[in-house]
Amino acid sequence: MHSTSLGGLTVSRIGLGVMGMSAFYTGAGRDAAESIRTIHRAVDLGVSHLDTAEVYGPFLNEELVGRAVRGRRDQVVLATKFGLVSHTGRRGPDSTPASIRAAVDGSLLRLGTDHIDLYHQHRVDPDTPIEETVGALSELVTAGKVRHIGLSEAGAGTIRRAHAVHPLAAVQTEYSLWTRDLETEVLPALRELGIGLVPYAPLGHGFLTGDIRSLDGLDATDWRRTNPRFTGDNLTRNLRIVDEVREVAGEVGATPAQVALAWLLAQGEGIAPIPGTRRIDRLEENSAADDIRLTADQIARLNALTPASGDRHTEADMATVDR
Repeated sequence: MHSTSLGGLTVSRIGLGVMGMSAFYTGAGRDAAESIRTIHRAVDLGVSHLDTAEVYGPFLNEELVGRAVRGRRDQVVLATKFGLVSHTGRRGPDSTPASIRAAVDGSLLRLGTDHIDLYHQHRVDPDTPIEETVGALSELVTAGKVRHIGLSEAGAGTIRRAHAVHPLAAVQTEYSLWTRDLETEVLPALRELGIGLVPYAPLGHGFLTGDIRSLDGLDATDWRRTNPRFTGDNLTRNLRIVDEVREVAGEVGATPAQVALAWLLAQGEGIAPIPGTRRIDRLEENSAADDIRLTADQIARLNALTPASGDRHTEADMATVDR
């Protein structure tokens, strides 16, 4: 596995998002042993970047990762997120310094480590100035509890204000062949400031694998059943995207998922997607995308695809995204 730099933090070019092992997706939480085997296989393949958050479960996902990396801590870059669980009794997002201090200690305990390599604010807290939040994070860096800091779903203006207080290593946000709105302002700001990008949902929540052509087979609790891009006529309209990806995959001799990831990697250095899976076969498929090189014509064809129909989250969830 090749590596890249997120603002000075070296990570594998393809990481592993572990959220779906514990929450939100079909099959989540059913087989912890399988999930741990997948994490072990990831480390064996050189996938060093593991991404979790305290809210996944809540807390169960960090505990799972902690068990999986026991004895292998020095082989992985642990990234986790805070801010959607309040530790001060507030309702809604809480990135106050008091809540952050409680959050980091809990995450360290669950992960079984004395430091977090990359600590992201999960969503921007509209009631706490970003300067105050980043100031508290800077203190955690000084204390040695955190090595690098980042934001998630932050707008360009917020990113600039945060970076002025303490250097950001990375910004995590949704980015894929069906979600490209960050290319207008956020990505240019990251390039200018030397901040890395961690695309989550790089496979469009599984859609870009080509395996989802209807909601059949998804658990009743699978959140995609209420996602605007998977419901109504939008799902049918969005099939055009994966059909083009499948065509390119046929030319390359790869899978649609591998092409979608290879396209992301072709966008430049400092981009480290974190596709999620519970299964070893999917992990191996995703990791192999690191060796796929698309032609200029293939990249141009994929670039020409129009973004997906429908908002990427429900109205309530989109309200938490910083613009």
